[in-house]
Amino acid sequence: MLDDPPILTVRRRFPRPTDAQLRRFRGAMAAQVVDAMDGRGALDSDIKPQVPPGRSLVGPALTAFAYPADNLALLGCLDVLKAGDIVVCAVDGYRKTALTGDLLAGMLRNAGCVALITDGAIRDQDGVEGMGLPVWHGGVTPNSPARTGPGTIGLPVICGGVHVESGDLIVADRDGVVVVPFTGIDAVADRLDRIRVAEAETETKVRNGMTRPPWLDGLFGTDAVREVE
Repeated sequence: MLDDPPILTVRRRFPRPTDAQLRRFRGAMAAQVVDAMDGRGALDSDIKPQVPPGRSLVGPALTAFAYPADNLALLGCLDVLKAGDIVVCAVDGYRKTALTGDLLAGMLRNAGCVALITDGAIRDQDGVEGMGLPVWHGGVTPNSPARTGPGTIGLPVICGGVHVESGDLIVADRDGVVVVPFTGIDAVADRLDRIRVAEAETETKVRNGMTRPPWLDGLFGTDAVREVE
């Protein structure tokens, strides 16, 4: 006979990005970060933002896994998270009960959490928005969860089809959520710097009337394009 699992398994100590590393991503769009990772790292588009326009967030991930129809792991994050953390709570995409409502969202904010990301559902939408905690979620339902476990905090999870570890860097805006692996933060930041400069230059040209990218002129008239009548 298998032993009953502990109701929570917790890892509290893990490396987090430095303040200097976080600053390099401030103001970046999720789309730019994806480009800096060759199109990788974005959570599934089913995970929708419930955030004000123009809001972009950067922070270290604190991961959690809550078993379907349960939110004890998310509640346990209140005892583990540090100010500035972004809680990423996976539920294997279960959306028949809510992972959180407005009260727990408010407690997470009060404890220093700057955003919640989940592939599960939420409830109390108006109240969640009123609490001021940005949330990315997979749906909405009025059904409430249990809080009996089991679950994990601080261990790797799969959320929105992406492997996430505590300490990974999260960039999230209204386009979606991107995960930068902890070991790749500096390399991605270097590429991101170049992308942001190039995009800013191109944006200026577009606002000044540019009608096409320069490479397009070299495409037509070549064997790569066949003109037909």
